[in-house]
Amino acid sequence: MLTGKILTRKIGCSKAGGTPVMAMLICLFFAACSCAWAAELHHYVYFNVDRERISEPSFLDTKAFDGAQIKYTWKQLEPEKDKYDFAMIEKDLDYLKAHGKRLFIQLQDASFNPKRNNVPAYLTTDPRYHGGFDFEREDNAKVAEGTVSRRWDPAVQERYQKLLAALGQKFDGKIEGINLPETSIEFGESGKNFPRGFTPTVYRDAVISNMKALKKDFPTSVGIQYANFMPGGWDPPPDKSALVSVYRYAQQDHIGVGGPDLLPGKRSQMTHSYKLIHDLHGAVPVGIAVQDGNYSHINPDTKKRVTTAEQIDFAQKYLGAKYIFWCMEEPFYSRDLLPYMRASDHGSKGQ
Repeated sequence: MLTGKILTRKIGCSKAGGTPVMAMLICLFFAACSCAWAAELHHYVYFNVDRERISEPSFLDTKAFDGAQIKYTWKQLEPEKDKYDFAMIEKDLDYLKAHGKRLFIQLQDASFNPKRNNVPAYLTTDPRYHGGFDFEREDNAKVAEGTVSRRWDPAVQERYQKLLAALGQKFDGKIEGINLPETSIEFGESGKNFPRGFTPTVYRDAVISNMKALKKDFPTSVGIQYANFMPGGWDPPPDKSALVSVYRYAQQDHIGVGGPDLLPGKRSQMTHSYKLIHDLHGAVPVGIAVQDGNYSHINPDTKKRVTTAEQIDFAQKYLGAKYIFWCMEEPFYSRDLLPYMRASDHGSKGQ
């Protein structure tokens, strides 16, 4: 495993050179840490941009929900260059705190809707930012599938990291955590749709740079990079995988990892992000999001629709998750999740 190899080199659990007793004690320490991470599972409701729903009694009155994960777009938080508006975050934070709940921020710069971009207007008009965002499109796609900020563009990245610094100065230690959105973007593999300045390697380096900024700006609150897939890295040799590089850096700098889609046993995830998260079991905080469609996932082990208990079991035991972010997709949220969580409020979980 990735973690095992790195830790072995560092602490000598299985190599000569250190005292056997000390090596054993250190190994036991890491094992204990891994168990501790697995035991400390926190449930958050993902409200997306529907901030007003944090006042719903079904959320506030369910003790098993530790807090809310809310999406704030770059465009909302920086309506004009260097003029930040954090009023929404402050209002939500105060309200949640007054009701005994915590806030987890999702900072959004991408959209699955090609008609919407989430970057400030000045990025699209000032030529130094090269449009500010680009349209995602597979090689054979006739229409764009979404938009994403030019994360790989140094000029755009400088502005993004300045926003992170401003958020950290205002909210580090006050919020539970902040996550950067998923690394998965799609410009095809042939290169014909690659935007100006983009290559998979440049993109990988940009992701790691943003992770470094996240750690620096939020030394107290939990910082998580959603890392599920990387362009140009669907199924590469392990020593060339951009995704592996991201996870290696996460372990090195103790940055949280995770991503969208809690899909127990799904092959595409199992051979990419899930395997890497599993290999970091206990080394860094892990957050995994249950998004629209996940409640309908067919568990390959049971051949039936996945249950809440199975999702939690997989997240906790295989991924070592510290956080699960539950979306509000109906009828599953009201019919399945809420009764399960309310049962856990009284010490008995069942579905």
